[in-house]
Amino acid sequence: MIRNENEYQEAVRRLREERERLAEHAERLAESGLVEDEVSRALDPLRSFHEQLAEEVESYERLKRGEMDELRNLHGLGTTLVGLRIALGLTQRQLAERLGVHESQVSRDERNEYHAVTVERASRILDALGVELRSVFEVPLVSGPAHGDAPKVAAGG
Repeated sequence: MIRNENEYQEAVRRLREERERLAEHAERLAESGLVEDEVSRALDPLRSFHEQLAEEVESYERLKRGEMDELRNLHGLGTTLVGLRIALGLTQRQLAERLGVHESQVSRDERNEYHAVTVERASRILDALGVELRSVFEVPLVSGPAHGDAPKVAAGG
């Protein structure tokens, strides 16, 4: 995951270089006498890396535009916290100042995608970002052995 503008610029540069390298490699393989199918198979690993990098760049660009994915059952909470900071246009340094911690702490936490973050800590980060998290609990609508006698309503909060 790209976490800041420097990483983004580096990824864009690498993507451009990889695109050129891919084209040069394809040309050399074709010149060596390989047929199109063989060239394609030989380039698949390089294309895979290129596509992954392109996806990361696109993901960062979506975040910069404020396009966030939905958070379900707190899965991906860490990446969501990083994404919120990016979408709000804050640097790691600015978030660190708001939290009263050193920038290296935010950098380390984001690199680890806030692994095992506590609810209290996530709440402090959301407050520092000026973001309110709202939750809706959807209770299963089917009762039975797997669901016990669960009520058949949705609760919001």
